Amino acid sequence: MNILEITKKFSTQKKYLDHLEKVRWGGEIKCVYCGCDKVCKHTEKNKERLQCWGCKKSFSVTVGTIFHHTHIDLQKWFLVMSLMLNARKGASSCQIARDLGMRQPTVWSMILRIRKAMKGSQAELLNGIVEMDETYIGGKPRKRNNDKDDDGNMPIIKRGRGTKKECVVGMIERGGKVKTIIQKRLRFIDLRGIVKNNIDVLNSVLITDDFKGYKPMKGFIPHHTVNHSKKQYVNGVIHTNTIESFWAIVKRGMMGQFHWVSKKYLEKYMDEFCWRFNNKENPAMFSNLISNCVA
Repeated sequence: MNILEITKKFSTQKKYLDHLEKVRWGGEIKCVYCGCDKVCKHTEKNKERLQCWGCKKSFSVTVGTIFHHTHIDLQKWFLVMSLMLNARKGASSCQIARDLGMRQPTVWSMILRIRKAMKGSQAELLNGIVEMDETYIGGKPRKRNNDKDDDGNMPIIKRGRGTKKECVVGMIERGGKVKTIIQKRLRFIDLRGIVKNNIDVLNSVLITDDFKGYKPMKGFIPHHTVNHSKKQYVNGVIHTNTIESFWAIVKRGMMGQFHWVSKKYLEKYMDEFCWRFNNKENPAMFSNLISNCVA
């Protein structure tokens, strides 16, 4: 749903509240505190509040959701979600703040809550042909004059595992969903745990590159590799091009939209990229996100 459709469908705050009530309760309102279905609405003076006849507490549809205690109109919440979902490589808080005429810190706080609702996209186990690969996020190394050694020579610029970048392990079901894990170490014991927790090992085939940490995988899951060190990238159906295409989207977003991402929030950014990728062909993507927000 784009921003024009949102403004046409929801013209008042009451319509947003009615929509959230329909999504959350399906027409039968229940108390968020005791679960009682004997609920009435307050008078027109405070029509956003609901009153429970059981526990005698008043509440609104936003209680217990990401919209709880917000002072921002629901219209702006919906618009922020729309801008995030419709930008394939993501939209920064600075850009959204300019588009909607809001303060950047306010938009940043809203985006963090929305990304929390996106986390559920990585719950199911992957199966079938599953590609697995890792990437490193943290910016490009820069050459500086004060980096020279004692002889005045420029040091060798390291990449990947030789840097202080954050490692992200990705797994993608061929023609299906993707999952990502922030992983500090890439020993076999660590990678094995990731595979067992995220892939249906009895009904899957794992495809990776020739990194030595993947070699013992054959002991518990069918495993094939492509030898990137010898410039072998495709061998029939054995390739990692699908996960590589996902990394391309992530890196274009990191460099072109967000520019810099802290280690503290990297996992939340990856949740957003995974949600958008996993639902890119789903016409109910916006509705599903709203459901997660009020769940």
